[in-house]
Amino acid sequence: MIDTQLPKNIQNDNCKINYEYHDYVECITSALDARDPYTGKHSERVSDIACFISKYMGLSEDEIREIHIAGHLHDIGKIGIPDRVLLKESNLDDEEWEMMKKHPQIGADILSKSPHFLRLAAIIVHHHERWDGNGYPFGAKGDEIPIGARIIAICDSIDAMASKRAYRDALPLSVCKQEIEKNKGIMYDPKIVEITLKNWDELISVSNLKNQEQYRN
Repeated sequence: MIDTQLPKNIQNDNCKINYEYHDYVECITSALDARDPYTGKHSERVSDIACFISKYMGLSEDEIREIHIAGHLHDIGKIGIPDRVLLKESNLDDEEWEMMKKHPQIGADILSKSPHFLRLAAIIVHHHERWDGNGYPFGAKGDEIPIGARIIAICDSIDAMASKRAYRDALPLSVCKQEIEKNKGIMYDPKIVEITLKNWDELISVSNLKNQEQYRN
């Protein structure tokens, strides 16, 4: 796992750095968008949903901003995944899936090059962990997983299920909601699930997923 402790000389500046680098972060994610339009737009929606949930959880402004930026960057490691895997228009085989599962670590390695991004890297490397410990890459469970990663995990799933992919149609929002509820305490932090479901209609409105569903219908 990544050591999220920042050097003392930059700890107090981390909030300021998040502000200053936000535009750069959006430029980076536009590179993903150019390579894979789904991934780029997906990251933008995940970022918006994560910001919404973080506010309802009562997190500090610094934490909300950090999670918002992590949402934009959570799939940045897919830059390191070969096109034949990333852009495949059918289900991945076992070997390809193992390659795809490396993207959280690749993304964290990219961001870890700067000490300013260590906490972002920790969120990104853990965003495919599960509450029950059956996720990847480390099998972390429960509160071992950073709160930002736990939030992004739910947001990532909601948008992935509600979006049309080359290999499957988008799922109805009602089914997405059922899947989140069904995996409470299994894949997802129970507290975050409760907040998500309690504010579901507003969350869907904020994320623009309702408009996507209407467009599909």
